[in-house]
Amino acid sequence: MKIDKLVVAVSSRALFDLNESHRVFEEQGKEAYCRYQIDHEDELLSPGFGFDLVKKFLAINDMSKIGPLVEVILLSQNSADTGLRVFNSIAHFQLNITRAAFTSGVSPYGYIPPFGAHLFLSTNADDVAKALHSGFAAATILSGSSLKKSSEQLRIAFDGDSVLFSDASERIYQEQGLQAFTENERNEAKKPLPGGPFKDFLSALQHIQTHFEQDLSPIRTALVTARAAPAHERVVRTLRAWGIRIDEALFLGGMSKGEFLDAFGADIFFDDQRGHCESAARHVASAHVPHGIVNQHSPESK
Repeated sequence: MKIDKLVVAVSSRALFDLNESHRVFEEQGKEAYCRYQIDHEDELLSPGFGFDLVKKFLAINDMSKIGPLVEVILLSQNSADTGLRVFNSIAHFQLNITRAAFTSGVSPYGYIPPFGAHLFLSTNADDVAKALHSGFAAATILSGSSLKKSSEQLRIAFDGDSVLFSDASERIYQEQGLQAFTENERNEAKKPLPGGPFKDFLSALQHIQTHFEQDLSPIRTALVTARAAPAHERVVRTLRAWGIRIDEALFLGGMSKGEFLDAFGADIFFDDQRGHCESAARHVASAHVPHGIVNQHSPESK
């Protein structure tokens, strides 16, 4: 996969706190919402759950000696008129975001491919599900960082099955149990797992890392999975077969992930199980990836 730069698409509600105006929309309708935004367009918006993450993505460009390595674009269901307040706030916070799509209430996920986005972050679960169904890495951001991270390095953590990898092995676990899963992974240890929705995003992150000495990289990645030995071997061999390096790998054997994510210093954690995301959110920012068998069977993920 040829990568010129990493492109991250973010919704206006992921970037800024639009809860008050969204309440107006839900209670009074679209026209009242539009009036509200125009009436308040000179009032700055507060940062949303994805704000700190976006700042860290954009800060990578300040460290680059070869030109911009990251671009952030805005995909918003606002109209261009009501979106003026969003761009006023972008300018105030000096975020280098210049490209946007305003769709006036229609899902903006269709603009992911022409923008060449590797990741779409939104608070709208339906938009995220549509993007994933179309083959793009996407997640519903559920929380922001409860504490400011002391490191300037961008630290991103991923679950394995149904996120970096396909849900093929997870299906065996859900349908046949742990013993069948473990036996399958032992038997298939040398056969690489199929890629999941976040494989290309991880590859794009590694592409950025190649432009820096390893100990000076602005990005650090981690795999944080419930897998344990002997199911770890297939994961290691899969990443090796893909030619993708991950900086840290935690095989937790079913232990709760939150404290480990806190120890890693994750700026965001991507997981396919909403319950895991909500648990992790007590420690770090989390984002739900509604992909795979767990989300087909779990009402809470809808």
